[in-house]
Formats: sequence, C-alpha cells, structure tokens
Amino acid sequence: MTKIIYISLVLLLLYSCRKGEDIKPEFYDCSFNFADSSAANPDNNKYQALLDEMTSNGVVGVTMSVYRPQTGMWVGASGKSDLHNDVDMKPCNISRVGSTVKMFTAVTVLLLKEEGKLDLDDKISDYLQGDVIDNIENADIATIRQLLQHSSGIYNYIQNLEFQTASLNDLIREWKPEDLLKYAYNKKAYFQSDEDVRYSNTGYILLGMLIEKIEGKPFYEVFEEKLFGPLGMTLTKFAAKDHVPEGIVRGYIDMYSNLQVLESTYFSGWDYYTADGGLISNPYDMSVFFQTLMNGQIVSDQSLNEMLTWKMPDETDPGFFPIYYGLGIFKIETSKGIAYMHSGDAIGYYANMLYFPDDSTTIVYAVNSNYGKIDQFVSTKEAMENILDVLK
Repeated sequence: MTKIIYISLVLLLLYSCRKGEDIKPEFYDCSFNFADSSAANPDNNKYQALLDEMTSNGVVGVTMSVYRPQTGMWVGASGKSDLHNDVDMKPCNISRVGSTVKMFTAVTVLLLKEEGKLDLDDKISDYLQGDVIDNIENADIATIRQLLQHSSGIYNYIQNLEFQTASLNDLIREWKPEDLLKYAYNKKAYFQSDEDVRYSNTGYILLGMLIEKIEGKPFYEVFEEKLFGPLGMTLTKFAAKDHVPEGIVRGYIDMYSNLQVLESTYFSGWDYYTADGGLISNPYDMSVFFQTLMNGQIVSDQSLNEMLTWKMPDETDPGFFPIYYGLGIFKIETSKGIAYMHSGDAIGYYANMLYFPDDSTTIVYAVNSNYGKIDQFVSTKEAMENILDVLK
C-alpha cells in the first residue's frame, strides 16, 4: 500500500508505540508443505550472504524465495522476527505484504470474467450503487478494466491529508471500506477515465466490493476458494479473519531515521477489510502463486494476455524504474531485463514480488521493517538493483 506521506506525525503518538509483548519463541514456529532443499542449492551461500548484508545494514528481518528453473526453489531468512523476545527469523515465517494483494484481486476478477459473471468493460456502477458511486468522481463511468489498470482517474483516498491525520491519531483503529472511501468523496478525479494511469487504492476497494456483490460473500473467502486453497498456499491468509494471527512476525519502523526502530505490529488497521491491502503471506507461497499465474495455470491465455497489456503513465518517477501498468500488475525495465512485479507495504512491513519472463526467474522477499534509513536497503531502485545483481 502506498505509504502515508506525513509519517513524521507519528512523533506525536509515542504513547501508542509498543516496545514489545512477552511472547514465547514457539509462537513463531512454522513449517513448509514441501521438502526444503535450499541448503543444497548451488547458490545457497551467495543468497544467504545477501540477506545477512541487508540485516547487517539495519533491516530487522527478511525472508526470501528465489526460483530458477535450472536450480529450483531456494528459501532463506536473516535477522529477527521479534526483537523484544530475541527470536530469529525463519524462512517460513508470515508477514504483512500489503498491496501485493492487488494482483490476487485482479486475478479473482479475471476468473469471475471467465465464469461469465462480468465483463471487464462493464461499468462498476452496473454492480455497485449508492454513495460510493454518487460521491466519487468518475465512479459512475469507470469500467472494471480501468479500475484494474489504475486508468479510472479516481482519486486515491490514502493521499487525503484528512485521512492521514485521522489514521495517525488512532493507529490501531480498524477501518471498514465505506469509512475509507469517504476520503475520496467529492475529490476531483486525476483525469478523465482512460486518459492516463495513476495508482489508486480507491479503485481496488471498489473491486473488492464488486467481488463480494457477485459472489455474495467476503472477497477474502473468494480468494481462499479460488486461489489459496487450490494452490496449496498454507502460509497465506487475510487480516480480516485474524488481524494479528499466530506466528506473524513483529513489524518495526525507523521513525527517527537512525535505525533505532519502534514496534508497529498493530498499526495497519486501515487495510484489514479491503482488497487494496491486508494480505498476510510468505515469499514461498507468493512465488508459487506468481509462477503458476505466469505459466497459464490459473487464468486462460486470453485473460493473461489482457492482464499483461501495458499502459505507460504520462509522468514517470525519475528516481525509480519506468513503470508500465497492466491489470493488477506492473512491468519494469531493470538492468537485468524486463520484470513483472508488484510490491506492497504497511506500517512496519514491505514485500516485493518479481517475475522475469525471459527465463522464469521468480524473486519474492518480505521484510518486517521500513521507513527512514531502512527503505534504502529494501524498496528503492538502488536497493532492488543491488538485490538483482546478486540474484539474477
């Protein structure tokens, strides 16, 4: 999820920063549903050294999966899952992975399209009515495809300073979708639908509501039925069912940019119930999902081709890779070649998933710390290039 711009306001809220709970190490015990042969991988030492470098630089903990057709799956971890209780990170530990869920949301919508329950060029207003349509500019005309591709022009609620202030004034509040969407009410759209692309969490909240309208159940239960269960994703769940589930690693923020982190495990209540964030997973599960999708084993070839139809924004971020927008997925041009990707973050957590179509290399990593100086080691262009220099 896009970061709250004025995170420095958290300085006013030290009263709610938790130093840590007394938790038994067994809380973080976990296991994979496959025979892990990472220690025998020819690149094991090289990969592990990368993770150890990240944690020696100040990242609290990191888990990673690397799949290459020639050498198979490697999983690893470094650092701590819990500083207060001094628990080491394990490769199978689960973490918040934020906006990476948008790819799951998009794939679920494509599956509903294949089932004949919707058309991508239907208007979202054909399915949703009321305030969320009447009070959000472009919502009455935006199509499902445009919401998926961030080309609807609909205002991104998370950029509203009033939302940021309200969230930071009550970091453990649990927000419902309708509460969040109100921060997009009566806000000017960024552009006319389909004229450009610009990231919007608002659109993905609406897509979650669309899934629920069609299926008659919470969207995350649809994820479980159509994706998590069939793919054997035993380490993946959604925050709505258990906000801080057993085994989840603690999250930390570098609030003062001095690598003296504060715990933030309970500060992600705005995405517990929305399809723009809220996913809890592990890099192995996420790799399985990404590989299976790219191999054409989840959606049809036609749907995958639609997902991988790209639009370039009129304005790009000069400090990051050029980004092309697909349906719930992005394409970037790295020094190691084209990669399809989606990243995500919450307060204290960051995750990134990348797939290289030239050779099917799939890289997924999750960290339980962010902001301040930590970001330069996990989420910037330079950080990603450093990671790819070792892995690709």
